[in-house]
Order: sequence, then structure tokens, then C-alpha cells
Amino acid sequence: MGEIWIKEAERLGDGSIGGAMDSPSAPGRVVWHTTESGHGDVSFKNVGDYLRTIGAEPHILYDPTTDRLGQYGPLNQSARALKNDGLTRTNRTGRVCIQIEVLAKAAKPFTGYWKPGPNFKALMRAIRSWGVPDVFPMGTPAANSASCKRNRTTWATKGGHYGHCNVPGNDHWDPGAIDKAALFKAAPVAAPPAPSKPSTPSKPSPKPSVSLAHILEARRKDVPAPTGHTTYKAEVLIVENALHAEGVLDKQYCDGSWGTKTDDGYDEFRRKVMKLSGSDATGAPGLTSLKALAARHGFTAKA
Repeated sequence: MGEIWIKEAERLGDGSIGGAMDSPSAPGRVVWHTTESGHGDVSFKNVGDYLRTIGAEPHILYDPTTDRLGQYGPLNQSARALKNDGLTRTNRTGRVCIQIEVLAKAAKPFTGYWKPGPNFKALMRAIRSWGVPDVFPMGTPAANSASCKRNRTTWATKGGHYGHCNVPGNDHWDPGAIDKAALFKAAPVAAPPAPSKPSTPSKPSPKPSVSLAHILEARRKDVPAPTGHTTYKAEVLIVENALHAEGVLDKQYCDGSWGTKTDDGYDEFRRKVMKLSGSDATGAPGLTSLKALAARHGFTAKA
């Protein structure tokens, strides 16, 4: 897993801006925006506050003239700076979709006058930690609103850097015709260390496993039992933590006991993520829905 919080960045807001990604198996990407404002500390504060006020927070706010760096939320969750493309939630596309608002204007590309420093290098370090390649799959961002490229297939399948102008369903042309090579040149990749003596590779830790039979037994026994009763606590807790990450179960109910709140959260997951309705979205968990939850949260499900 890559960096979630950049230690060099200032924290902006309460740290909660989005949720789990819709397509975590797709390559990671970065989206560059411009705030269409001035720069400097006054603009950093005013624009930073404004983005929170309107509920359009990116992950990152960056000042290209002072190298000031702020972070609103964790890089492994979605941000709020993009419009949806129909039913596709573009904010949630990819393993990560790191969105950066630069205090600049699209008509005057910031790479022509910026002063990148250690904070910009820290930002690029965090981006690369998620395996995002130093490429722009749709080429240099648009020089004007008429030349925007928004190819849905490229966006859905190619990792790398994009301008806001490249995201399907959006109508902005920022960040302007920035010098894409300058972005990577300002934060060169460190040379790999000299090879060390070979060692016996360690076996990867197996993914935790959850049995549907155990979950059904826990549901049967825990719901009618006194509050806090647990049956298969470890496996129930794995499911509850996954439901919490989906935003359908409060953290206080992640206690390893399959109570009515966990039941309600599981139903909401089936409605919200699996798009089920009616009786298909209620009642005892099934193997199909359990496997869907497992695939999104790093555990395995079995009968």
C-alpha cells in the first residue's frame, strides 16, 4: 500500500472527504486542477476554506510559488472535485484517484513560473508510492476549452496523470497546457540502491478468511442474545470493519457481535454497492454478496 497521509503536508479540514474506491483493481491516477485564483498564503487560506464550504475538496492543495502543501483527506479514498460521468463516479475510479488543486489559472500554466521545492517532491513521492507512472495517457493537458480530450476507455484503463480537462463527464479545461515533463523533472526518481545479497524470500501473509456458515451462525445466535454476545467474533469483526469502510456501519458497532446494526449495514451494502433491491437486499447474507465485500476489502469468503 502507498502513502495515505503525506507527513510534510498541512492537514486541512477534519480529514473526512470521501469513501472507498469503486474500481480498486483499475490502475491508479492523478488529476491536476487549477483553482483559477491567485497564490500566496492569503489565497491558500481563502481557497482552502472555500473548497470545504462548497463540499468540493480535492486531496491536495498546492501553492506553486511557495511550495506550500495541504492535504484534506486520505489518498486511498475518494475526493470530491470531479463531476460524475453519468452513473460512473469519476472521483472513485482506480486504485487511487489523487486530485490536486494548484493555486493558479489555466490560462497561465503554473510550470512557467513555479518554484517547486521539498514539498512538491514529497507529493510526487506519495503519488509514485501508489504505482502511478510518470505519464500523461491523454497527452499534454488542453491549451483551451476546445481542445480537451476525454476518452472514456483511456480514463477507465490507463494509469498516470490527467488534467481535469481529460476526465469524462467534466467540462473544465484546467490545468491548462502545463509542461508535463517539468512536473517529473522537478522530482526526479532516486537511483535504485545497490543490490544486496540474495535472501530467502518470505511467504506473503495469507488473506484473512470468512466463512459464510460461521457468519450465518453468528447472526442466528447474536441477534436474539444480550448485547455484546459473540459467536465467531474474529470473522464477524472482519465483515464489520469492511462495512464501516463502505460507510454503512458506525465504528462503535464494529465489536464482533452480529447485531441488528450489523444486519442493517449489510443490507445497505447490498443496496448501495451491489444495486440490489427488495428481498434481494435483505435477510441473511449470501455467498455472492460476501464475496463482493471480500474483494473490495482484502479478505476471502467461502461457503
